[in-house]
Amino acid sequence: MGKGDKKTKRGKINQGSYGVRRPRIKKKPSVETKISIDKKALAK
Repeated sequence: MGKGDKKTKRGKINQGSYGVRRPRIKKKPSVETKISIDKKALAK
């Protein structure tokens, strides 16, 4: 178990893949993006 194991977090990091053991971090939309979207909606 370790770098060569596809089922471990270390193995996922080594392979550069994602899965249950190493989920992707979702980026939260910034405050500036929300404000610009709201302004566009009001302009219509």
